[in-house]
Amino acid sequence: MKLFPLRITCCVSGWVYGFPELCREQRSLIASSKRISNPGCYPTGFVALTRPLVDAGILPRGSALTVHAVSGYSGGGKALIKVFEEGPHEPWGGYGYNLKHKHLPEMAKWSCLGTPPVFSPSVSDFAQGMVVTVPLHYTQLASGKASGAAIHAALTAHYAGSSFVSVMPLNDTSRLERGAFLRPDAVNNTNSLQLFVFADDSVGTAMLCARLDNLGKGASGAAVQNLNLALGCDELAGLTRA
Repeated sequence: MKLFPLRITCCVSGWVYGFPELCREQRSLIASSKRISNPGCYPTGFVALTRPLVDAGILPRGSALTVHAVSGYSGGGKALIKVFEEGPHEPWGGYGYNLKHKHLPEMAKWSCLGTPPVFSPSVSDFAQGMVVTVPLHYTQLASGKASGAAIHAALTAHYAGSSFVSVMPLNDTSRLERGAFLRPDAVNNTNSLQLFVFADDSVGTAMLCARLDNLGKGASGAAVQNLNLALGCDELAGLTRA
């Protein structure tokens, strides 16, 4: 697997990455570009969780991470939709066991980690929605910056004022079904992206989660947002929020 250079860039060979919330200048780069690459759904969640931590010096570049994700079956296109809607099928299925998922280079590049994560994607028996989860040990974080509060503060500062990306309160269980389950379809049919930090400083671990509609902020919603910026329209035009 090719590793990308460990340097922060916001565009490559004339192409601009279409995640307006990536960094301070990204929105203006998209607005002035003729070549905009729409992010993948899984990378949207992963990059949204990790890039701010790299920029804040909390997560060292080159860190080797693991990411788990579950998506609705619509993410597999017409062929997978047909499987799930017209015949017998598994209730849940992990995949990517060749360890060469097509989104790995994108995750490594735009997180600025440089190192592709070990990626464990899965698809389940619901049409749309997605949760992307990045588990962390505090030993993976920079010295003196390893705490749930520091992680949460970095994400909150990065997305302050964002129209579509929301950082939920630290260790917020109020949005969990029956106090336990983070359902993947809660922001369906919107362009919203919700970020969660669940941390236990006493044992030095954290769970970072991103919830989005794989067909919204993970696909067509992001495309409309980028189109609005490129055409000089209201960034929120034609889009809804949770």
